[in-house]
Amino acid sequence: MTINAEQPIHFSRTHRLQWEEAQQKNVILYPEGMVELNQSSAEILKLCDGTRTLAQIVSTLETTFNTSGLTNDITAFLEVAIQNGWINQN
Repeated sequence: MTINAEQPIHFSRTHRLQWEEAQQKNVILYPEGMVELNQSSAEILKLCDGTRTLAQIVSTLETTFNTSGLTNDITAFLEVAIQNGWINQN
């Protein structure tokens, strides 16, 4: 499945993104288990709040980290995230 650039992206209602003190990192919790996230992945997913499109997420992160050229990396990660059910667009 691919990301629709025109639709807002939101975090799945069946998953929870949270800071896990024991692992000292953000994780995704879901009924079958837990996924540990690196800092970049967590920063992307925090912006998947149902109000932002792909372009808005990219723009926010490029501004926050004072960089450019993140579109391909963010798109690739979000495509994995949508395939895993962590995010959706509907």
